[in-house]
Amino acid sequence: MSGKFYASENPAGEYRLIDEPSLHQPGKVILLEFADFYCPHCHMFENVVTSRLKKEFGNRLEVRLIGFPVIRGKLPTAFEMYEQARSMGKGPDMKKLLFQTIHVKKIHIFDKTLRSLLIAKTGLNVEKFEQGLASGKPYKNLEHGKAWGERIGVTHTPTVVLDGNIRVDNLDIENIRILIGSILDQDKHDN
Repeated sequence: MSGKFYASENPAGEYRLIDEPSLHQPGKVILLEFADFYCPHCHMFENVVTSRLKKEFGNRLEVRLIGFPVIRGKLPTAFEMYEQARSMGKGPDMKKLLFQTIHVKKIHIFDKTLRSLLIAKTGLNVEKFEQGLASGKPYKNLEHGKAWGERIGVTHTPTVVLDGNIRVDNLDIENIRILIGSILDQDKHDN
């Protein structure tokens, strides 16, 4: 096992360790959500689970979406838009807008006009954003995340990994809450 994962004790809750480096930062838990913007389960998970956990743990919890398309026949534009917004410091804002646009407004095609509206809503510069999209880097980041998910056996969305090496298959909010709390408690005892 690479990276630190609590030599003294394991966190409470249901999980399994995966052979990946730990991304843990003392006093913070990183929740990596392998998700598909078109997946209704991911939209529900975002609205119900991650939003509540963010409210409860505040800046001690960082939620990162890893684009993992599982719904066939959809263009990667939404994922590329998220990656570009993330690189410009507005990933969470774009994530929220994309889920709302796809699941509430039922819009699935992100042409340049719609992109411009969403980009403007996040407060980003449309021209710089489009240049970033055209660079191909957002698509490469999407492909990198997909490859990582495949390497660790992600087969469905949402899939959650805490701190890079704690796979959480039981996505019940209480199980995730217990795990996050336990990791943060261990940080207090390690200091």
